[in-house]
Amino acid sequence: MDEIEIKTAPADFRFPTTNQTRHCFTRYVEYHRCVNAKGDDAGDCDKFAKYYRSLCPGEWVEKWNEQRENGTFPGPL
Repeated sequence: MDEIEIKTAPADFRFPTTNQTRHCFTRYVEYHRCVNAKGDDAGDCDKFAKYYRSLCPGEWVEKWNEQRENGTFPGPL
């Protein structure tokens, strides 16, 4: 089994404060936009997945995944 290396997302000038809520949400949206544009197998999207997984609480991701499945996700995908 491959070992997963977890790193924190790099600093982003759009999110200068310590509250990373918007950063988390934006990275989640960026990942799903990338997958929608390039397909599930696109390696280009992996970095966005690593970023949102390191920034976002698991409960939020689960909720957003359910919302996407139900067509009620509030973000621009």
